[in-house]
Parts: sequence; C-alpha cells; structure tokens
Amino acid sequence: MPDAFRLLQPADLRPRNTFGVPARARRLVEVSDAAALPRALALLGADARPLLIGGGSNLLFAGDAEDALTIVDARRGVISDDGEEVVVRAAAGADWHGFVLWTLAQELGGLENLALIPGTVGAAPIQNIGAYGVEVGERVVAVEAFDHETRSFVRLDTDACRFRYRDSVFKQQPQRWIVTAVEFALHRFAQPVLHYAGLRDTLAARGIDDPRPLDVAEAVIDIRRSKLPDPAVTGNAGSFFKNPIVPAAQAAMLVAAQAGIPVFAAEEGLRKLSAAWLIDQCGWKGKRDGDAGVAEGHALVLVNHGGASGAELLALARRIAASVHMRFGVALEPEPRIIGAAW
Repeated sequence: MPDAFRLLQPADLRPRNTFGVPARARRLVEVSDAAALPRALALLGADARPLLIGGGSNLLFAGDAEDALTIVDARRGVISDDGEEVVVRAAAGADWHGFVLWTLAQELGGLENLALIPGTVGAAPIQNIGAYGVEVGERVVAVEAFDHETRSFVRLDTDACRFRYRDSVFKQQPQRWIVTAVEFALHRFAQPVLHYAGLRDTLAARGIDDPRPLDVAEAVIDIRRSKLPDPAVTGNAGSFFKNPIVPAAQAAMLVAAQAGIPVFAAEEGLRKLSAAWLIDQCGWKGKRDGDAGVAEGHALVLVNHGGASGAELLALARRIAASVHMRFGVALEPEPRIIGAAW
C-alpha cells in the first residue's frame, strides 16, 4: 500500500501538542495502516525508537525530538455482542472523545465518565486515563501493539498491561511499545458510576434520577468545561500533576496538621491526596510567569497563554512542586511525558 504511511522531514510539532509550544522532529512518519508499521520504521533505521505522538495531550516538549511517529488510523467497530456485553475495537489514531460519543450512540455504557478527555484512543491505555471515578484500564479487554524487541505485533491482556494509577507497561517502557489498537468491554445495561463529587449534584440539577450513559457523559462534559480551559483556546495538557500516593501514616499526620486536607482511599496502607488542593494552598492558582501560568479555574492545570516555551512551563512546574514539598513534605510527579528534559 503506497499510501499506508508518509515521511515528513523535518516536521513542525507545535500543532501536534496541546500545549502549543514550539518543537520540531528531524523526521516524522505518519502511519495510516498499522500493518505498514515495520516498513515505516525501516525508513528510520533498524534501531530507531521514534517518539510516539497521538493527540499530543500527554506531552510537554522541553526540547526537540529526533524521530517521531504518529498513527492516524481511526477505524472502530464491534467485535462481539452477546446482547449485554459488547466488545468494541478502536484503532490508535481515533479521537478519544469522538470514540466515546460513538459508543454512546450505540447505547453502550462504560466510557461515559471519560468524556471530553483530549487525545487519542492509543494514548488512553498508556496513561491509563481516568476521571470521575473511572479508569480506562477497568474497561480494557486487550491492547494491540507493535513490540520493538521482537519486531512483531502482539495482543496484551489487562494483566500484561500492568495498569495502575496513571500508569501502564506502555508508559514504563515507552521505547518498547507502539500501541496500534485497543479493545474495550462495554455494556448495554451497566450501572452508572456516580460517586465522584459533583456528578450526582449536576444530574440532580437537571432533574435526572435514573441517568442513562449519555446523561452521565453530558454531566461530565458540563463539569469539565466549567473547570478546565479548552486547549484549542488556551494551550494545556489537562491535569499536569498526578494526585500523590503516600503512606497512611503520613496522610494521618497531614490531616492532624492541616485542617480540611482531602484524603482518599488507595491501595492497602496507602492514601491518595489531592494535588490540586496542595497546589492551591501554596497560592499557585491563577499565577502567571510570562506566558507560562496556572489556570484560574483549576490549580492542577498548567497553561500556555500564547508564547511560553516548554522549558518555561517545565520551570514553572518544578517551582510548584518544590513549594508543595517544602510546605507539606509531599512529592508531586507530572502526568505528561516530558521530552527533552528530565523531571
């Protein structure tokens, strides 16, 4: 297939990252059919490990990239349907929010809490994206990927994906895997997940007592739009910091010393803290240093007001994390992958 991929050299990456920061790749391969990946990679050399770019919503370019690769295949469809559980498959290049809306149009529940998250389907398992009480790893049946080590296509079940909070084997080993498609188990009669703060209130305000998946998605969209800046208007990558996981004893000490600190259940012996609350307490919400800043409406969101570089945004993020550590003794970690610098 002569049109299965194309090589761009060099390539401007500013329009390929939602922060909108300037960056370039020496070579970029666009792949429209995953079956052509081995031939596309051969263009870059046998040992090439190109940076995988989806929607660019999980990347901060603090420098340029050598080689990059993007999959633009957006096909989707139903694999199996037993009348209740429906397994669907989407190629890595499909727009995530568009895919969620497609599942809702099929009257399938399971992904509605993850509506309006920017990025592609291929990026979803890498980050193990999550919102409003749901993580995508809970819905994944398998991830299809190209394995650089074996030079072959593989299908990894959920155990092999090693999903954890905002983490996966694909994020742990970014030089090894290229995600090509994802399979999800969805349901026609799923019980909605409504325990996240504000979700029930938003539905109640709409007079909805027995919500359908579409109702939940519309409520999530309203909440997200009220809190988070649109990356098409103001450059950002959504939540920049993970919620820190700390030992239960440390969380108890913080609760005793800091009135009102939110603490949530995590794995046994651990607790999850609100990174947004910690950052807000340090006075960062709405702050700005040149064109690098923190969103007015949400302390977790770093924003590019127009002319910030990735290095400037990274410097601001480091100052925020240092202030939180100094005041609370808690280390923050970024959600996006940082290119061209170490955290």
